[in-house]
Amino acid sequence: MRLLVLGGTQFLSRAVAADAVRRGHEVVCASRGQSGTVPPGATLVRWDRDQDAPAALTEGGPYDAVVDVARQPSHVRRALAALAASPPSDPHWVFVSTISVYADDADPAGPGAGRLEDPVPDDVDLADEPDAYGGLKVACEQLVLDAAVSAVVVRPGLIVGPGDPSGRFAYWGRRAGDTGELVGPGDPASLVQVIDVRDLAAWIVTLAERRTTGTLDAVGPAMPFADLVGEVAPEATVTWLPDAFLEAEGVEPWTGPGSIPVWLPRPEYDGMLAHDARPALDAGLVVRSVAETARDTRAWLESDPAARIGGITREREADLLARWRARTT
Repeated sequence: MRLLVLGGTQFLSRAVAADAVRRGHEVVCASRGQSGTVPPGATLVRWDRDQDAPAALTEGGPYDAVVDVARQPSHVRRALAALAASPPSDPHWVFVSTISVYADDADPAGPGAGRLEDPVPDDVDLADEPDAYGGLKVACEQLVLDAAVSAVVVRPGLIVGPGDPSGRFAYWGRRAGDTGELVGPGDPASLVQVIDVRDLAAWIVTLAERRTTGTLDAVGPAMPFADLVGEVAPEATVTWLPDAFLEAEGVEPWTGPGSIPVWLPRPEYDGMLAHDARPALDAGLVVRSVAETARDTRAWLESDPAARIGGITREREADLLARWRARTT
C-alpha cells in the first residue's frame, strides 16, 4: 500500500507512519517538517497546508490511502482538492476526528446517536477560541465524507502513551509503580477511558488497509477510575478526595498545571469518557493494558528530560492530603 500521512512528525501521525513502515508499506509524510522528523523509512514532502499542495505531493503515482489529522477546514479542502478529485486516484481517506464533536458531554451516545456540535466551516485560531475545536472537526468530517470516494471517520477519546505532548497521562505515568500515597480524584466509580497512541495508530493503518468505511469512536474500554489508578500504581495507597473538596481547594479538572489530569466533574461529564468501545474492537482495534501504557510512559519520561508532565506537583498533592485529613479528623 502507498500511504500518505498528512503530518507524520508528531505523536499520533508519527506513530501511524512508523507502524505503516513496519508493515512494509510505502509511506509519504506531508508536513512543514518543523516540529520533528518523520520515522525512518518514510519520505518527507514539505507542505505548509496554509498553501496549495506542492507538485511533489502527487509525484510517484497515486496513493492507496490517506490519513489526515487536520483540524482546520481549509487544510482538508486543499488536501481533498489535490488528492481525492483527480481520477484515477481514489485513495481511501482515514480522517482522525475527536469525541469533542459530540455536543453533550453528559451523554455517552456514539455515532448515529449523539448530537454533534454545529459545524464551524471557516478556520479558527484555537488559541483564541478553544471551544471551536469540536465544530471545526465536524466541518472537516463533512468535507471528507462528501468528497472522498471512500472514507472512514475515527473519533478518538483521550490519546495517551509515550510521546504525549499534552502532559495529561504523563501525570499518571509518573506514578507508575509508586508505592506511597496518592490522591484519587472524585468518585472512584466514575468511568474513564484512554487509548494508547500505538494501539490507535496500528488500528488506523488497519482501517486503511481494509478500506473500512463509516464512523467509529476510537476509544478503549471504559473502566472505573479506581481500576485505572489500580493498574497505574497497584501497590500505592489511594485516598479518594471528593469533587467538592477538590473544587473548593482550587484544583482544576482535566488538564493544566493546577489540575489533576483525566479527572472531570460529574455528572456534567459522565459521558465524555464512557463511550462504547465495542464497535471499534469489532472493527479490529486491539488495546493493551493501562498498566503497560503507564509503565512505558514512565520509561519515556525518565529518558526524556524535556517531556511535559501536566497536573499538580507532588508537594501540592501532599498538601491536599494533609488538608483533607485536618478537615475529616
